[in-house]
Amino acid sequence: MRAGYFSWRFWPIVPLYPYSKRRTLRREVLKDTIWTFDQLQGILYVTVPIRMTVVKLEQGGLLVYAPIAPTPECLHLMQELTAAHGDVKYIVLPTISGIEHKVFVGPFARQFPSAQVFVAPNQWSFPLNLPLSWLGLPTKRTQVLPPDSSQVPFADEFDYAILGPIYLGPGTFEEVVFFHRRSHTLLVTDAVISVPATPPEILQLNPYPLLFHAKDSPSDEIKDSFANRCKGWQRTALLALYFQPDTLNVIPWGQAFREAAQAPDRSKAAFFGVFPFHWQEGWNQAFEQLRGNGQPLVAPILQALILNRAPIETIRWVNQVANWDFQRIVSAHFDSPIAATPTEFRTAFNFLQTFPTQTDSDGVHSSPALPEKDFLFLNQIDQTLTKWKLLPPRKLEREEGVRG
Repeated sequence: MRAGYFSWRFWPIVPLYPYSKRRTLRREVLKDTIWTFDQLQGILYVTVPIRMTVVKLEQGGLLVYAPIAPTPECLHLMQELTAAHGDVKYIVLPTISGIEHKVFVGPFARQFPSAQVFVAPNQWSFPLNLPLSWLGLPTKRTQVLPPDSSQVPFADEFDYAILGPIYLGPGTFEEVVFFHRRSHTLLVTDAVISVPATPPEILQLNPYPLLFHAKDSPSDEIKDSFANRCKGWQRTALLALYFQPDTLNVIPWGQAFREAAQAPDRSKAAFFGVFPFHWQEGWNQAFEQLRGNGQPLVAPILQALILNRAPIETIRWVNQVANWDFQRIVSAHFDSPIAATPTEFRTAFNFLQTFPTQTDSDGVHSSPALPEKDFLFLNQIDQTLTKWKLLPPRKLEREEGVRG
């Protein structure tokens, strides 16, 4: 493998693990029709997949949804597809708040100079709200997705629905989900995920972050086994989605530094032996509740901090999406593809309903709500940001008949 094959030289713009070297895994979801490209992103070895989806257009050429870092490896894998199925015609940025997605669009678009770029409306940047061209998007071939999905050049194959904008004080949340009619596939960015029982394949190319989180104390040695990879993954998922679930005690930093002296590995890669996590009994049950047998799930962060600011608007959007006849969901994070129907998609948003249900009207059993105790830390963040007026208050009311 030549030097620099996994290189991403713009990593300082968004300094997330694995920084300057990013592996890419391509998988075919539907033969000669849909492919996913997985890379990694994370903080403190809490790493999860970030995913780009490529769809072959019926008349030839490709549409790219949510680009990832265009490393030489990623571009080589893309070139194999363009050689077989035609050039990239359309590149879609389907979010306005996910900087981990936005940062890649400009560099990716420059690699495919004939592609048209479409972005979710109401784009913004922080701390200054800069023009799209200042964010690296090509001026002459970038346009905003119109509210009406019939007004885009790929309307003969795709519908889309815009969730938001949901105003969150200094920022705004918005996501555009695409429905590919021919393959009955729904493309989403953050709206729903599925948590796999075992580590995603991209994480197993370098299992060290998984093995790091499989430790129970600073004095434990890193030992590679499938059981430890699964243990590390399950704890990683809890950290990534709850930040601090009920079964996790974060050791005070002074104590963590003192205990680091017991660590068998005090290298930089091991954070000099510092391991501030103390997991209590029951963490694996918390993971199973979070996983919910792999059914579509709205991430706890979205539940606690974002979508509850606009429950009526969100449920209307959910009903719009649920009118499409999809059989699978490809999400930009965690597992993919997710075998799911519109009913299962709608069920994932039951937390927005003021009345609890265990069975939908069509007889499909609803997933139980996630444990309230695991939301304690997120609720504390919610209360603090609301108090400081960095988040608007939650909205708990709902319209009659909005459930659909």
